[in-house]
Amino acid sequence: MASRVGRRLSKLLWVLIALAFLFEAWLWDHLRPVVAAIVNIIPWRRLKVQLAYWVDRLPPWASVIVFVIPLIVLLPLKFIEVWFFVHNDWVGVVVTLILAKLLGLGVTAFVFDVTRAKLLQIGWFRALYERVMIWRVWAHELVDPIRQRARVYLRYLRLHLRFMRSQRTGRLFRRLAALRRRKQQA
Repeated sequence: MASRVGRRLSKLLWVLIALAFLFEAWLWDHLRPVVAAIVNIIPWRRLKVQLAYWVDRLPPWASVIVFVIPLIVLLPLKFIEVWFFVHNDWVGVVVTLILAKLLGLGVTAFVFDVTRAKLLQIGWFRALYERVMIWRVWAHELVDPIRQRARVYLRYLRLHLRFMRSQRTGRLFRRLAALRRRKQQA
């Protein structure tokens, strides 16, 4: 009995980890085009081309530094978040956390697109990248069946609620009609 509970809790923990990982991957996939569109608004096309050219000329180890720069630049947001936390400003904490997450993922995705070819030339980075892609497949394999069951259940629930609502609505109108008839007879 205890081992079955432990296995269920362990599976729940792994599903939660997989969901968090897939959420990060979803943000990464969806913020990359948004950041690219925002960057394309900047009229400094020549500067962007020069940046890509400059990164192409860097050795692979230096592209790691370019990849880490957005994380360092966003560090002040983390300090602001801690300041809000210390002052019990929970709205500030949440807004700063969301802003830092979206901005960090978006900018990192953009920089990764520029530096990907160089970064994948580094053995340990390539191994880490491949491991992350394996984890992504694993997370989908773990979460997708649960998500499919949830969709079926929600579809059933939605249909059931619609049916119940239509029955209740009909009953309500019948009661209102009966009250109106009684009032008219009185």
